[in-house]
Amino acid sequence: MPIHSKIAHAASAFRQNEHLLAKSYDGLTQDEWRRRPGETSNNMLWIAGHLVWARSRAVASLGSSWDRPWLSLFSRGAKQSATEQYPAPDEVLEAWREVSQSMTTAMEDATEELLEKPSSPPSTDGKISGLIGFLSFHETYHVGQAAYLRCWLGRGGIVG
Repeated sequence: MPIHSKIAHAASAFRQNEHLLAKSYDGLTQDEWRRRPGETSNNMLWIAGHLVWARSRAVASLGSSWDRPWLSLFSRGAKQSATEQYPAPDEVLEAWREVSQSMTTAMEDATEELLEKPSSPPSTDGKISGLIGFLSFHETYHVGQAAYLRCWLGRGGIVG
């Protein structure tokens, strides 16, 4: 089923982000997943987990559900915890693939009536459609962080 025009741009951004994030994480060592440029900076594992969490919020806003027991470690405003509390990078990447499929299906199934339902901030238009738009922007912001971290780790850039 085609994605409704109200969220088509967001869906396109989400697809592009999947490609760019895969390039950002490609070949990282276990240590690189957890290194941070500074004490208050996010690492690649936290960014990946946070994006899984954010996509799970998109799925929920579209009337479906997807969950993992560790998602709260990556929620908005969550502080970095002890390393042993986090899932392994492979588990987070598998969750990324699963939640991405769930989100695509939820976007394909979204009706105009659902997209017009009220939503509180950070929705850009006060509706579910605006929340999906915001979440695609939010994800793109974190894609930039991941690209920066990859270069900071001494790995090549993800585009160009």
